[in-house]
Amino acid sequence: MTTTDLFGDGTPQAGVMPLGPRAVVLRGFALHWARALWPALKQVVAQAPWRHMQTPGGQRMSVALTNCGAFGWVSDRHGYRYSALDPDSGQPWPALPASFAGLAAQAALAGGFDGFTPDACLINRYVPGARMGLHQDRDERDLAHPIVSVSLGLPAVFLWGGARRADRAQRVPLLHGDVVVWGGEDRLRFHGMAPLSEGHHPLVGAQRINFTLRRAA
Repeated sequence: MTTTDLFGDGTPQAGVMPLGPRAVVLRGFALHWARALWPALKQVVAQAPWRHMQTPGGQRMSVALTNCGAFGWVSDRHGYRYSALDPDSGQPWPALPASFAGLAAQAALAGGFDGFTPDACLINRYVPGARMGLHQDRDERDLAHPIVSVSLGLPAVFLWGGARRADRAQRVPLLHGDVVVWGGEDRLRFHGMAPLSEGHHPLVGAQRINFTLRRAA
């Protein structure tokens, strides 16, 4: 894999794949941001290490996560919610890196949503076998804001469902540098991730990192 494959050539967008009326995959959009995203991620993890949270039903999530920004998404037996404090340390989450916020704003604009300013970034780490069941992003206060989801590392299969959990989900391949943006009438579509396959990525290693940027408050 070449340096261009890892970090792009400065071209912000390699192609657009529509998923719905207000949902798109921006192919390769994050590639030229990767030089800034990766070290910024390491700084976030140094302050708020990866952890496996529990679902309200008491199950250990297969995906490890951390957060940055004014609010972090958390899960435990009390439910899903946003918190200004890291429950492991009792301290505020690390600040949202400028590279994360800048990418989110540009990707949202490319997806048709102007003026997006995220205040929360959930960061998921998938290792081979890890998955995410179909769910809606509905814990945010104002659902008028879009979701921006950034993929780094191993290729994955994004499950893009419908308005009901029972609706058949489309299987959408996602590669290193792809960004998914959705909002408006697509904001509450069910979505998830199929189990991650084995592999090795020269930048990220044997894992996939996913940044999900939202406006929580």
